[in-house]
Amino acid sequence: MDHSSCAVSSRAVAAFPHQYAASRRFELGVPRRFTVSPDGRRVLFTRTRGGLDARSALWLYEDGRERVLAEPASDDAALPQAERDRRERARERAEGIVASATDRDVRLAVYAVGGRVWAVRTDGGTPFAVPGTERAVDPRPSPDGRYVAYVTGGTLRVVSLTGEERVSVVPEGPEVTYGLPEHTAAESMGRDRGHWWAPDGSALLVARVDPTRVPLWYVSDPAHPQRPPRSVRCPTAGTANAEVRLFLVGLDGSRTEVAWDRAGFEYLTAADWDAHGPLLAVQSRDQRRLRVLAADPATGRTRLLRERRDSAWVELVPGTPARTACGALVEPLDDGDVRQLTVGGEVVSPPGLQVHEVLGVTGERVLFSVWENTFERHVWQYEPGRGARRLSGGPGVHTAVAGGDTVVLSGQTPDGWSVTVVTDGQQAGVIRSLAAEPVVVPRPEFLTLGERGLPAMLFLPSWHTPGSRKLPVLLRPYAGPGLRVAVRGRGWPACVAQWCAEQGFAVLVADGRGTPGMGPRWEKAVRGDPLTPVLRDQIDALRAAAAHCPDLDTDRVGISGWSFGGTVAAAAVLRHPEVFHAAVSGAAVTDMPLYDAYWRERFLGHPEEEPENYARSSTLRDAHLLRRPLLLVHGMADDNVLVAHTLRLSAALLAAGRPHRVLPVSGATHSPVGDAGSLLRFETDFLRETLKP
Repeated sequence: MDHSSCAVSSRAVAAFPHQYAASRRFELGVPRRFTVSPDGRRVLFTRTRGGLDARSALWLYEDGRERVLAEPASDDAALPQAERDRRERARERAEGIVASATDRDVRLAVYAVGGRVWAVRTDGGTPFAVPGTERAVDPRPSPDGRYVAYVTGGTLRVVSLTGEERVSVVPEGPEVTYGLPEHTAAESMGRDRGHWWAPDGSALLVARVDPTRVPLWYVSDPAHPQRPPRSVRCPTAGTANAEVRLFLVGLDGSRTEVAWDRAGFEYLTAADWDAHGPLLAVQSRDQRRLRVLAADPATGRTRLLRERRDSAWVELVPGTPARTACGALVEPLDDGDVRQLTVGGEVVSPPGLQVHEVLGVTGERVLFSVWENTFERHVWQYEPGRGARRLSGGPGVHTAVAGGDTVVLSGQTPDGWSVTVVTDGQQAGVIRSLAAEPVVVPRPEFLTLGERGLPAMLFLPSWHTPGSRKLPVLLRPYAGPGLRVAVRGRGWPACVAQWCAEQGFAVLVADGRGTPGMGPRWEKAVRGDPLTPVLRDQIDALRAAAAHCPDLDTDRVGISGWSFGGTVAAAAVLRHPEVFHAAVSGAAVTDMPLYDAYWRERFLGHPEEEPENYARSSTLRDAHLLRRPLLLVHGMADDNVLVAHTLRLSAALLAAGRPHRVLPVSGATHSPVGDAGSLLRFETDFLRETLKP
């Protein structure tokens, strides 16, 4: 779509921050969490009824039609804390029914609302509450639909649909849990589950987590001093991790521990139970070795299927390990600067493309996604005898879910979200996105900048006439691992970038070394120093963009970021005041040891073994260098990056006599929702004041 022919109205510019906040970053109304039945006829998904409606329902797509299966019957205020934590780890912005699980044939779906387990049959009927299921978290039905397993207060319970208890695995201590992932797994590894049914429904694979040796964090709300602080167990760099063990729990009451070298491989990064038995992946503390193990369901003994090693770290590829129907192992392979996909030891991914995720295995077919042509991610399918072929079509960032001969393709395209149902290779229907249409539509110019070909997007004001004036430059990077921002998809970062441009800025968004999708060497160039190469790339992107577009005023350059992007923004203005003239740093890690052990040690090593990496990467030691305007923003309820990071940097700046501003956001977590629009205005006002567009 060509948006270049008309300027954005002042009314739209004024309305954007409210719409951005009310739509929860344009995520409300988007179909999500698809499940496709094995016969390919039924598709379950969650979606709110509109782009400004925060309450999500469970929907069914069948025979080309959509209908609501279940809507929330109670308020989210009754959610147990464990469920709130689960949603925060998943960055879930909707309310109501945000996740469901089904039996093998997708005839029964269960979900948790208001702390209770609810069930509904997909052939029609009314949702019903499973009796006696209080404070329920992560309910999952058995493959035959006869039972439901869920967690309550750390206890894993298995009950019938009438509420009759079959199995109860009770924790041995007040902080021990069965059936839930530990904080590190959910926040940093992408493992959001802690129990898995056997295919025949006779047993479960259950994670036991004992966090008692992990340091305690206390997260309080200073705006409500009458409320006690909430304690969170989260290992920081160099401290003890939670003890994670696995058990095979039978419906007959039997219980067998799965045995592996937990001292050498203390991280459980993935687990599943397929037709060949339990499958798990475990990783060493230094993350340089990962083992894929098969477990004997009778004895719990494990055997090694594969070991991966890397001198920096072994990258976790979502959806792996997995096995096909014949037992062929599906695993990634880093070969030089290309991440490939292997099935049974044979490379099956397209030459030169970077594998991102395994999306599912159906029989011998493997569905996976790869990064293509710098700005796009596409869905491919491998099948023996037919090789690999691309399933997604136009530009965008695509993903998919399959069942039988049906594939649901979901993509963030330049024109918004698109969800297509494909059966037997032909389009069979469309699942509607009800997301709000942004009142400010992004119109980026896609660039590859500098000698490293940095992927970037440049946004100019819609009203700007080339050559008419110089524009101050605003960099809005994330620039860190796990996230690409410069992509051909209309996500919220592009919408916000265009809105900032309408304030009179030239906005540059660039992905440099350390970001995914450009190859293993690119990703791992930040090992030991996650800031120096990142800042170099942002500076190189700025200079190359200015050479490409002479209207960029490099004497007025600001930078704004959140989370790792916030760390980059603070480091930029502290270390390179000759380039950056103002910065907004949100939710930034400033004191490197005071962060999640798994994530921090991946890039910096153990603090006792490589202390110089931590010293090199800390912005606290640079506080005395500040001579440019700096605004620090942080949510007071953030349990991912504690507000202590911002407070410590502010204290160091104060001690060094360096003026700065601090904006505490009361009650906000790492992903502020209700305050998002006001934050946008506040940050932009600060940049307008300091850079004077």
